[in-house]
Amino acid sequence: MKVFSRPGLCSAALIGINIDMFPDIVQSLSPVTLLGGGEVALADLRAALVQAPLLVAADGGANMALSAGLMPDAVIGDLDSLTETSRRALPAERLHLIPEQESTDFEKCLTRISAPYVLGLGFTGARVDHLLAVWNALVRHPGRRCLILGRDDVAFAAPRALRLDLTPGTRISLFPMVPLAGSSRGLLWPIDGLEMSPGGRIGTSNQATGPVDLAFDSEGMLVILPRSDLPAAIAALR
Repeated sequence: MKVFSRPGLCSAALIGINIDMFPDIVQSLSPVTLLGGGEVALADLRAALVQAPLLVAADGGANMALSAGLMPDAVIGDLDSLTETSRRALPAERLHLIPEQESTDFEKCLTRISAPYVLGLGFTGARVDHLLAVWNALVRHPGRRCLILGRDDVAFAAPRALRLDLTPGTRISLFPMVPLAGSSRGLLWPIDGLEMSPGGRIGTSNQATGPVDLAFDSEGMLVILPRSDLPAAIAALR
């Protein structure tokens, strides 16, 4: 089931305003695939749609979707990367222009999609500033469950407690986006008693010794796993 709001402009002076106050554009009982404008293999996109069948494009992601013969259920963003050819091909009611420039197209989408979880593709391309903005948005909106798929990895913002069903030897990286502390079971190098922060101690390339239980004293931790462990990541967020 899905519900779309009426098309049109959604503008505001957003300084000091929580953009989560805006109503959802997409409401779905099924997971959502969110397609960005970065490079994505068609096979990966089709595999994501099997898992998350509703397709939403973040601005220029609609160009890729249409070129692959896929019609997005919604296109959200400032629409400055949407080609005229794509614009003409898309039904007007599926275009949702958010003209403010206080947030990225990814964040515009993330804060306006209500779904069990979102699979994000096309957001890990060549521009480091775009990728950093994605990580920033994930941890600032922890209630919006979203997993970002890269070529080799899957990353997501961790809730305060989660369990990951991992096999021994699985790579697991913990990158704090804010100062925090936590505890763990099932890690080769436990994090109990450690103060972690973006400019201090981080947890790159830890290993699972089996199923992993993590708990943190606040939101703000990114978890990065091999892409093959996407099912375990989804189960942890659900």
